[in-house]
Amino acid sequence: MNIYVGNLSFQADEQAVGDLFAQYGEVLSVRMITDRETGRPRGFGFVEMASSEEGQAAIDALNGQEHLGRQLNINEAQPRQERPRRSFSNNRY
Repeated sequence: MNIYVGNLSFQADEQAVGDLFAQYGEVLSVRMITDRETGRPRGFGFVEMASSEEGQAAIDALNGQEHLGRQLNINEAQPRQERPRRSFSNNRY
């Protein structure tokens, strides 16, 4: 199960988030999202857990809980929707 973890503290790292979720089952991966230009954390990430049951247990237990001073927003990740690429060739200035 892939889980969205929002409102993360900028001090949170993959190890800390993985440890938090490991209380509820096997964590397969943790991916923290960073800004492409600065490399700084954007305050959200994704945790992949071994089973839906473990993932749901983590969501139920951790959503709304405080971690490193921030109230977490946790839910099942939705598939990324493809957005059309912007074309600048038709823009008039």
